[in-house]
Amino acid sequence: MGRAIAGAGASLAIALALTACDPSPGAAPSAPAPSQTATAHPTPAVEVPIAAATPPSARQPVPPVRVVAVSIDVDMPVVPVGVEAGGFMELPADPAIGGWYRFGADPVASDGNVVISAHVDAPQYPIGPLSRLRDLTAGETVDVTDAAGDVHSYAVQSVTYYPKADLPVEELFARSGTRNLVLITCGGQFDSRTGRYADNLVAIATPIG
Repeated sequence: MGRAIAGAGASLAIALALTACDPSPGAAPSAPAPSQTATAHPTPAVEVPIAAATPPSARQPVPPVRVVAVSIDVDMPVVPVGVEAGGFMELPADPAIGGWYRFGADPVASDGNVVISAHVDAPQYPIGPLSRLRDLTAGETVDVTDAAGDVHSYAVQSVTYYPKADLPVEELFARSGTRNLVLITCGGQFDSRTGRYADNLVAIATPIG
């Protein structure tokens, strides 16, 4: 798959940067200073509840550790990945290992897509399991096991080839408004001059139950 998902670079890096700059949860604007009056009047005594200054801790993600698609003989471990220096999604070197985008949703999350990707092949390694992603058809099941041992089942909705420049990054990596499983690898024609494939192959599946 080369070393990254082309098209995910700039917008993905910008999204991460914007997230890091969000104001702290619970922050409130300071109250304006009281205006001066000629005569000071006593104010009634009231009890004001005091909220803790520290916001509650965020839910700890439960990473996916395995993805299985029985119909295409895919059974592969999954590890968390981030973003590499060029701003592209990081991927394990071995095509037999999937990478879960750890800045997005995990299988337990109530919102956002779970994105898992892997190389289709790589030097010094056998061709990867996701080389068979193109054979996945609508209605078939993909199971994702999380680190707690729970299995999350998804029904395939579509399998689509995208030219790398046209990959809908914002849609696939959405953090709200959808709860899909997104599987990504490379496909299409291989360019021996650049060592890259022309397309990305994307399977989208929705939660069952």
